[in-house]
Amino acid sequence: MSITTCLNCTQDTHWSWTEAFDKFGFCDGDGLVMTEHVAEALRKRGYTVTSEPWGSHNVTITSIISKRGKELIPAAIQRGYDDPLDYLPKRIIKLLDEAFPEDGQVEP
Repeated sequence: MSITTCLNCTQDTHWSWTEAFDKFGFCDGDGLVMTEHVAEALRKRGYTVTSEPWGSHNVTITSIISKRGKELIPAAIQRGYDDPLDYLPKRIIKLLDEAFPEDGQVEP
């Protein structure tokens, strides 16, 4: 899990990039929400990423479009509930694993 120091409480928060795809990720939105950091890591690599509010406080990634215009999140998955490790292309998983390594410090 990556580590980010919360600017409000100054406590270290441990989190995983997979939470950006999970309806209940980041303590169901009550914790330090890092969805936009995950989306930005993909955008920097040339992907078009859409993240949307889910309910009153959480935000999830709902679309990743490749440089060639292909949607990389399958329509058949149950968004917000299925594990992104099961449906994202291996190259996206590798990219995000490298961007947000185990015990890696991520600035808020």
